[in-house]
Amino acid sequence: MKLDRSVRPLARSLVMAPTWPVFIDAGVAACGLAIFFAIVHMSTYWMQAPIPVVPISHSIRALPVYAVYSVMRIGVAYLLSLAFAISYGYLAAYNPRVEAWMIAVLDILQSIPVLSFLPPVVLAMVALVPGHQLGIEMGVILLIFTGQVWNLAFSFYTSLKTIPKEMVEAASVFRYSAWQRFWQLEMPNAAIGLVWNSIVSVAGGWFALIACEMFTMGDRSFQLPGLGSYLQTAANSGDVRALLAGIATVILIVVATDQLVWRPLIAWSDKFKFEQVESDDRVTSPILELLRRSSLFSQLPGQLWRRVEEPLYRRLAAARKGHASQRIDDDTAAPAASFRLWALGLAVASVVAWGAWQGALMLRQITWPELRLLLEGAAATFLRVNASLLISALWTIPVGVAIGFNPKLARLVQPFAQILASVPATAFFPILLIALVKLGGGLGIGSVALMLLGTQWYILFNVIAGAMSIPSDLREAASLYRFTRWQRWTTLILPGIFPYLITGMVTASGGAWNASVFAEYSHLQDRTLSTLGLGAQIDAATDRGQFPMLLLATILISLMVVSMNRLVWRRLYRLAETRFKLDA
Repeated sequence: MKLDRSVRPLARSLVMAPTWPVFIDAGVAACGLAIFFAIVHMSTYWMQAPIPVVPISHSIRALPVYAVYSVMRIGVAYLLSLAFAISYGYLAAYNPRVEAWMIAVLDILQSIPVLSFLPPVVLAMVALVPGHQLGIEMGVILLIFTGQVWNLAFSFYTSLKTIPKEMVEAASVFRYSAWQRFWQLEMPNAAIGLVWNSIVSVAGGWFALIACEMFTMGDRSFQLPGLGSYLQTAANSGDVRALLAGIATVILIVVATDQLVWRPLIAWSDKFKFEQVESDDRVTSPILELLRRSSLFSQLPGQLWRRVEEPLYRRLAAARKGHASQRIDDDTAAPAASFRLWALGLAVASVVAWGAWQGALMLRQITWPELRLLLEGAAATFLRVNASLLISALWTIPVGVAIGFNPKLARLVQPFAQILASVPATAFFPILLIALVKLGGGLGIGSVALMLLGTQWYILFNVIAGAMSIPSDLREAASLYRFTRWQRWTTLILPGIFPYLITGMVTASGGAWNASVFAEYSHLQDRTLSTLGLGAQIDAATDRGQFPMLLLATILISLMVVSMNRLVWRRLYRLAETRFKLDA
């Protein structure tokens, strides 16, 4: 129904009326109360006696409670991931002595499947908090954390390494403290990449949800209430109605998250784009506009920040003035600090050596036929991982650039892409497996299609972030000089998105290795489908409690990832930091 022209000014005046912010404040307060209630409810549940196997109801009435459990787990894991990514990326970017080691460790960890982390993490958390459900929940949250954190860390690290040179020099000229430089230069430069990688990180959390909320470890079973266990039990029992209801609930959560969280953050981060001419097409969000009119949301954080920021800046300035007088004392204290550092390093090296020795003793149990099977599986999975990367890049690069260059198209396509990325790929596995069985095929080639569900979104969202970060004045210059399509791609687009593309490819590689566990070995009702691959060996070893096989499979993944990092990704990262860095 369309409003008459005489009615439109009246409707606009009602929306802009002074009483309208009151309703916005009430909505913000209601959301805060709902979050507080969810935290209290989860805290009560976490502090009760541990129940490793919770019966999962297939009733639709249970979905809201399960949704709260799963959203809280993913939310806590995301906050931990964001804090870790910023800290780790900052240390790696500004410490050349340990940078190569830290990035190598990050490459290894992000490629290790979730199930390889599962036994030690869960057992450690249960032993750390005995007598409470919190131990099991902490283990599950840390497992979801391992599915979210790595691409955030890579994104923040890449953003720090590609800060324009003149901006760094300006911060030095104005004598910014480390705190000022972090909030006024480094975080704004990393904002766009962090927001888009946060979307795909949460999508990775949904992907790992089924494996984390319901798993078997040797003779012990763990089953927690949540959407992941709901979808898994529905698929195992063949309850199509419950499976569709669970997927619909996930889609509703993703749509609500997109409109209430990600869309406002994308519109907010657009102001950090590095450009000299303001773009005509700006990303907008109705929710963000409403929040900006809320006095509760806009004024209170600013007042609190000013009360904290100004005294902090004064203390930092006073500390810099007294730094020269304390330099002599620092020089005398250097030997003691160096001794403590060497002692800490020796302790860490001793623990690592002891762990390596115990692992070597465990590996002695593996027979030659088992080793040969693992090596053949490693070669097969390596080929599938790279095939999925190539196929993903072929369609995500042009589509991601089109979305990033066209805000109107982004408003239409991005929510659907986020929904497809956030719905657990493992929820679609039973449908694809049934189709493969009916077609008479196995998991050999079909596993590549299953890997694509957990791989392609990392590249897509990074390419979108890279395209959106290209300054509008450069795009206008390309149009003014009438660049051909080939010239636009080779001179503007590919160099502009290159750092983001490499981040997406690296994290997509880790996603493919994680997806191999589900793609190469799956349970379908009373059947077990598997194919030759390292992921299948990891899944089978976890089910049977064969820890030597699990350890050796993890070591093989690490060796292949380190080799790829040294031969390919590290060189491409260096190229992104030097040749394709945005400088004036």
